[in-house]
Amino acid sequence: MTKKDINEMSFLDHLEDLRWHLIRICLAVVIVATFAFIFSRFIFDQIIFAPLDMSFPTYDMLCKTANLIGLDTTFCAEEMPMILQNRTMAGQFSADIWTAILGGFIISFPYVIYQLWKFISPGLHSNERKHSRGFIIISSILFFIGVLFGYYIVTPLSLNFLANYSISTQVDNQIDISSYIALVRSSALASGLIFELPIIIYFLTKIGLVTPEILRKYRKYALVIVLILSAIITPPDIASQVIVAIPILILYQVSIYISKIVVRNQKREENKNV
Repeated sequence: MTKKDINEMSFLDHLEDLRWHLIRICLAVVIVATFAFIFSRFIFDQIIFAPLDMSFPTYDMLCKTANLIGLDTTFCAEEMPMILQNRTMAGQFSADIWTAILGGFIISFPYVIYQLWKFISPGLHSNERKHSRGFIIISSILFFIGVLFGYYIVTPLSLNFLANYSISTQVDNQIDISSYIALVRSSALASGLIFELPIIIYFLTKIGLVTPEILRKYRKYALVIVLILSAIITPPDIASQVIVAIPILILYQVSIYISKIVVRNQKREENKNV
């Protein structure tokens, strides 16, 4: 489909095209989710519940670091001070279904991005469409890195802090399975989406809503927003917030550089057309 054909399409034609792309996305997620549901026992035992084991790589690394500097830490404990429980009839089944759907979305993310790109790419110039493969690969890599960051960094930090937080020795942490899975799910998915910041800035720059100058001007405000965001998705201790804030700030700096490249290329195209 050429750019001319896109310009001749009506609003309803665009909606119809978008509908089919969304249908393909949903089918891909459902198919992958079905396989995730079939292998749910492995996913729960080896992935979802892995951060409950104090031999988890993150705890081991932080424990060794604390020992080197002579600090007492809960990361060196023998077991996590909490018990998972299910208090509703359909609790475990619901957890299985929603985890399978989330797994389906995460695994099929490259295809999701591909379908979204197929929808918007006809409205771009031919030289921009040539970079579609790179766009899909970079977007997918950033998303998967974000998911891993949420799983190996945000989840263990949050889990360890909340499990060891106590208002009284008379209260035991008997956590409902839905609450635990929600923490793992939100940490991984939120981090994956946050790591898409450079891609978002790229498109905002393309349509003229963002410029490198604006990003530099509001860098101080962005820092405050990043710290607030870090406080939301991590436990309320300074070390955890700094650990999460650092990669986000790096992504913000990368976004400024990307925005600068986009503006420079746009000016180069305008000079060619003059």
